[in-house]
Amino acid sequence: MTTMTAETTDGRLRRGETTRRTVLKRAVDIASIQGLEGLSIGKLAGDLEISKSGLFALFGAKEELQLATIRAARRIYADAVVAPAMAAPAGLERLWAMTEAWLVYSQTRVFPGGCFFAKATHDYAARPGKVRDSLAAANLEWMELVEKTVVEARELGHLAANTDARQLAFELNAFYEGANLISLLRDDDTSAYDLARRSVQTRLEALATSGSPRPWE
Repeated sequence: MTTMTAETTDGRLRRGETTRRTVLKRAVDIASIQGLEGLSIGKLAGDLEISKSGLFALFGAKEELQLATIRAARRIYADAVVAPAMAAPAGLERLWAMTEAWLVYSQTRVFPGGCFFAKATHDYAARPGKVRDSLAAANLEWMELVEKTVVEARELGHLAANTDARQLAFELNAFYEGANLISLLRDDDTSAYDLARRSVQTRLEALATSGSPRPWE
């Protein structure tokens, strides 16, 4: 009896986790287009043909669903952008790999609405609360990673010793987000990504030291 009870419990847990993953995959897609405010238990239940009561059991209030969606989006973002960048050698090669990974992530619509975080953060930037705090933490983590990558390139002698890492990280991220926004406004016009690549290349060329790698060539 004990074994049967354990097996039944394990089976329910596995089914619950499978359902949770399915729901969050749909939720990140919806939120990337309609924003986190566009999420609702009812809409997800209807889209996925799952009972509302089952979804309430998994997520509870709407805010918990939104927070879980942000966590899921962070994992997807890490796989699409961070992992490829970290696989490249430290320095300018990693900084360029990060640029390529981000632009490909946006252009290939890993999230159908472009960058999930660009959409969600714009919607919640001026709205205090747990959702905003979660998005702010994700943004800070990302910007610190870009800045750290710049610092590594500087310390390796790939960038000029007076390179302002925080400033450069800000500029690179602005190029990325600008390409993402323009591509959405112009019906997936890919020229924005080429412009962003050239902008990043020009900026890095201006700071690169003699003899440092030029991964964009």
